[in-house]
Amino acid sequence: MATFKQNPKKRNRHEFNKNPNPSKNPNTIPLKSKRPNKKKKSQNNEEDNEIEKSKSKSKSTTPCRVVSAADLSASQQLRFFTERFESANSFKFSSLELESFKDSCVVEQSQGLEEDSEALSKHMKRAFGKSWKEVLCDGKLAEGEVDPGNPAVLVISTSALRSLELLRSLRPLTSECRAAKLFAKHMKVEEQVSSLKSRVNIASGTPSRIKKLIEIDALGLSRLAVLVLDMHTDAKGYSLFTLPQVSGEFWDLYNSYFHQKLVKGDLRICLYGPIPCSNEEKDAPEPVDDE
Repeated sequence: MATFKQNPKKRNRHEFNKNPNPSKNPNTIPLKSKRPNKKKKSQNNEEDNEIEKSKSKSKSTTPCRVVSAADLSASQQLRFFTERFESANSFKFSSLELESFKDSCVVEQSQGLEEDSEALSKHMKRAFGKSWKEVLCDGKLAEGEVDPGNPAVLVISTSALRSLELLRSLRPLTSECRAAKLFAKHMKVEEQVSSLKSRVNIASGTPSRIKKLIEIDALGLSRLAVLVLDMHTDAKGYSLFTLPQVSGEFWDLYNSYFHQKLVKGDLRICLYGPIPCSNEEKDAPEPVDDE
């Protein structure tokens, strides 16, 4: 009887079903290495970052220009001021609180006049109307009506040099009644206290020194009608609302002594100089009263 030798290279069907590696399930599909996934994830992150950058870039390039405050309506100037207030104080006015700010809180300047340092006296004349000479020029004290050390106009600037520059423009109004210089540079508190014992119609200074003189009862506010906020920007682009430390001192002063007078209608602000304004805000139509 013939015998057949089994080819050692051939395997029976049972041997093919044997799992050469019993620790692994033969029915599972081998997973790809995680390294390509990481690469893909990193690529996705890069794409997301590019999208975010493009979004932020588009926001930063929102059309914005610097315009004279005199070219804006009272409501636009007031909106600019309240927005700066909210930003500086990390605070949001409610709709009811915003209603307390009236357009009459802002001095509307004549568009026919420049807003340089030489024209401030003309703007102040217009702000006080027919009574400008009596209020801004008269140097006599009137008991019960005009107390010493109580200016009708207070100008707030970022520096002593800027305060002096604006005071020079107000000289046509201060020949009979000298203006008070309320800043720290080359000026002692004692000297300023002495000058405030006379009638003062106009005063100009920096936030910190003004606040100090109010706190020691040397500077009075009972007669204050117009608060001029100097919007001049320095060589680095800083202004009263943005200059570090000075802006904080200003808002501290404003919150302590001027805010309530403004919302009650006892005080008006005059934004004097250039202010940043978006094109949408500049070109926005004025609301029409239904009345």
